[in-house]
Amino acid sequence: MKIDEECLLNKIQQIREDIGHDKIDINIHEIIYKEDIDELWIITTDRPDKSAIIGKGGWVVGKLREELGIGKIHVESYMDFLTKKYRMELSLNTLNKFLNDNPDFEIPLSNLINLVSSKIDDIYSFSLDSYFKEHDFVESSNHTAVVALSGGADSCFSLVVAKYLGFNPIAVSVDPGTIVLPKQFKENIDSICKDLNVPQVYIPVEYGEIISESLNGRFHPCGRCSKVIESTVLDFSLNNNIPIVIFGDMLSTGSQCITKQYVNNEEITRLNLPACISSTKMEHKNLNKNYNLKEIDGFGCPLLYEVHKKHPHMKKYSIQRILRETRSGALEPGEALSLIWSFYRTE
Repeated sequence: MKIDEECLLNKIQQIREDIGHDKIDINIHEIIYKEDIDELWIITTDRPDKSAIIGKGGWVVGKLREELGIGKIHVESYMDFLTKKYRMELSLNTLNKFLNDNPDFEIPLSNLINLVSSKIDDIYSFSLDSYFKEHDFVESSNHTAVVALSGGADSCFSLVVAKYLGFNPIAVSVDPGTIVLPKQFKENIDSICKDLNVPQVYIPVEYGEIISESLNGRFHPCGRCSKVIESTVLDFSLNNNIPIVIFGDMLSTGSQCITKQYVNNEEITRLNLPACISSTKMEHKNLNKNYNLKEIDGFGCPLLYEVHKKHPHMKKYSIQRILRETRSGALEPGEALSLIWSFYRTE
């Protein structure tokens, strides 16, 4: 099916008029229709054009999908893709340099490099799910990576990608108790490791001081919690001679996507896998749908919500974390709003 830009714009303007929206100029950069999956991508020149096509509450794009009889419509901003493409080009350059200096990691890093290259080439409509179904991957004979697995969407996504790309990973879950790692997270951990046939280890840690001091309002718990998790997983990797640790970090993009770190004067490689491929929360959810995972509303951390209840000013620091991911493009504004709103539904 060929979709004419002028006809499409006329339909959009008519829908906007019918539901009481003002008539405005809308600029479209490119239109892509994939008949095999019955999905349409409308690439606008910038975010205001994207907002105009989506409409308040998604009414415009919803009506447009009905009138065109198309399974799904994606409306994206070309400016956002330029940023994403640039970040992935930086990642690609960093990965190639790293592989050149570390040929022992050739199998998984070559697979990762090929994935990033493919995503750059198909920047608008790349699908990880389709990519994994269409390609066969060689797996490292030894465990090349430890994945820090919390049972949340980002870490589960990282484990799936690491498994497909041949890192032959081990999943390590830091367990401070149910106030930080509740039952539903453990169920996700156990389920996805079973589905992927990945060995998994729980490491109990003592969080008494972090819990008591954060509940007393001395500090926000997330920073100190992350440090303990990171150091515990890095220590496990070193003690078991596994050279790479994979985290679900979405912000350390480009030249920071893979780095050398030193723990007790010993070298280890940190790979921020979602940041490396410039993935979004929506991409994580879409890939994770293939597995029997429980979707967790908000942050899902009972300790964080208890801190918010006792010390409402601490919400400011949680919101700052959300805004960082929103500015980076990892989170859409609507997703960010839902996370922020979850802080207030607990009261």
